[in-house]
Amino acid sequence: MHIFANPARFLSIARPLTSWFGWIGAVMIVVALGAGLFITPPDYLQGESVRIMYVHVPAAWLGMAGWSGIAVSSLMQLIWRHPLASVAARAIAVPGALFAAICLVTGSLWGRPTWGTYWEWDGRLTSMLVLFFLYLAYIALSSAGAERGSNDRISAIFGVVGAFNIPIIHYSVEWWRTLHQGQSIGLGGSKIDPSLLWPLLVSTLGFSLLFGAIVLMRMRALLAQAKVEARLKRMTAE
Repeated sequence: MHIFANPARFLSIARPLTSWFGWIGAVMIVVALGAGLFITPPDYLQGESVRIMYVHVPAAWLGMAGWSGIAVSSLMQLIWRHPLASVAARAIAVPGALFAAICLVTGSLWGRPTWGTYWEWDGRLTSMLVLFFLYLAYIALSSAGAERGSNDRISAIFGVVGAFNIPIIHYSVEWWRTLHQGQSIGLGGSKIDPSLLWPLLVSTLGFSLLFGAIVLMRMRALLAQAKVEARLKRMTAE
């Protein structure tokens, strides 16, 4: 990964990838949501409410994947001191928090007709709410470190430690009695009907590409901001 340590080299790759990821992701999302909302049949148990999963499932996946990215970036910052690691972690935090929030909101909307309530202190829901609060805490810590102008180790350590919640979210439906349904897609196959599955997979990939585009845009913005601040410091020192 050190081949991307040079910001100029990274930016030369990030600029075209941002456009490709963004446009391809947007097209895939439109196709998947169009099919999921207007073409696919309702579920035989959940009825029309099953259509929420075309946003809920990608949001849940990206909420967890985002923190996994923060944890990996934080490890690279702590162990290898990769110069772009903290930038990547900060860039991931805001969209990660956004998708975690979308997951919670859409899950509540799905829960009302399914469980009869918008919220239940269920293992999966509670651990996802904890993840959202972890995102908010990380954003505050990393922003404070950036204002001090230091290579903040505290937020990096927090990024690694916070990863303990990811397996809790994933296995919560197996470890505890829960209202949330179990895993529907795994290495052994899928329990979802193919007519409902393909828009879900396309939607997940589309949102993932859009997430990647947002992260790259934020990394570019943070690097540009750092460059401007460094130039201003040189000007004031002269």
